[in-house]
Amino acid sequence: MKKISIKKNDMVKIISGKDNGKTGKVVKVFPLKERAVVEGINLYKKHVKPKKEGEKGQVITVPRSVHISNIQLICPACGKPTRIGYVIEDKNKSRVCKKCKSRI
Repeated sequence: MKKISIKKNDMVKIISGKDNGKTGKVVKVFPLKERAVVEGINLYKKHVKPKKEGEKGQVITVPRSVHISNIQLICPACGKPTRIGYVIEDKNKSRVCKKCKSRI
């Protein structure tokens, strides 16, 4: 299993695929599958059958997960897409931006 450095509520940029260049907030992370769901990215249409009699069927848009290798974290301090490093201080491990060296 690969260590995932992206967490829920992080702002990320899509670096490959059909939504290349778009940004969004991470809604959910699946560490075992190495995937994440990003708000407003990788949307697909799903046809839903009517549940009750007299109700109409509809087409809804559903976000699907994206592999973590296709997304990159945006540093809150410098606002640029960056790789993530780790710093251990007093038994506390924290994420660090590789570009501006600030804590995330």
